[in-house]
Amino acid sequence: MTKKRKLVLGHFCAIVFALPCWAASSSLGTTVFETISPHHHILVYERDGIRTLSFDGSMETRMSVADPTQGHFEYTEYFHMAWLWNGLISNVLVMGLGGASTQRSWERHYPHVAIETVEIDPVVLDVSKNYFHFKESPKQKVHISDGRVFLRRSEDKYGAIFMDAYVQNRYGSSIPYHLATKEFFMLATNRLTTNGVLAYNVIGSLQSSSADIVGGLYRTLKTVFPQVYFFPARTSRNVVIIATMTRDKLPFSTIQQRANSLLYYKRITLPTFRDRLYSFRAEPPANSATCPVLTDDFAPVDGLLKTGY
Repeated sequence: MTKKRKLVLGHFCAIVFALPCWAASSSLGTTVFETISPHHHILVYERDGIRTLSFDGSMETRMSVADPTQGHFEYTEYFHMAWLWNGLISNVLVMGLGGASTQRSWERHYPHVAIETVEIDPVVLDVSKNYFHFKESPKQKVHISDGRVFLRRSEDKYGAIFMDAYVQNRYGSSIPYHLATKEFFMLATNRLTTNGVLAYNVIGSLQSSSADIVGGLYRTLKTVFPQVYFFPARTSRNVVIIATMTRDKLPFSTIQQRANSLLYYKRITLPTFRDRLYSFRAEPPANSATCPVLTDDFAPVDGLLKTGY
């Protein structure tokens, strides 16, 4: 890397950084399982009837032990919003398995939808099966691979792609830069159906005044996708970004009409679906004009690692 590029990366030190959710600082609870894989320090623990999967100190997945359909993080429900732009989803691709909250939810509510997951760590697959009620089946398949390599080799098209992957290094946790660039999103559009949707989970804010991951991803996605929307969670700093292949920008009134139809015909059976609609945001984040477009040649992860989030 040239000296000039190092300086440029340092200038945008807060762009690509995200965790699935912040780790608790209090006592974790009872350890159920712990190991170190080639990719993560993996910890499964329980407290007050909630089982939690932790990667490298961050909370990845939660699940109620008594009722595995409950206890999950709020942000996972916003992946269901893909139906608002594509009412004919027959298959989805999820990047990142974790404790399989998203996979189990889609299998339960949409048994006709085929779900494929790309997970780089085979140990995570074992943990998900052994401790989080995940099962592979003809409709629920897992590929052990890097996400971008999988997309490049695949010839399939998906009704939706859900991005929920992150990596750990000696400086902290971050989104894999090669899954957050213009070139990656161009590849993703080639693997989406005509009305396909890409949903990306990140940690951030729509009101940040300085450059951050939400603004950076917005600008980058807008170079490839016609429309980009947001669903910020109420109980965490997670923001699910929705990028659509459809060109028309939808107002909230149209979103409500589509939701009413999906619910009436029972295409959607998620109990909280209507309530989650009210997190919908169509305007760009406050800092979007100051954020760079992320590319394979310029994805400022290294600058971030010097200062943290």
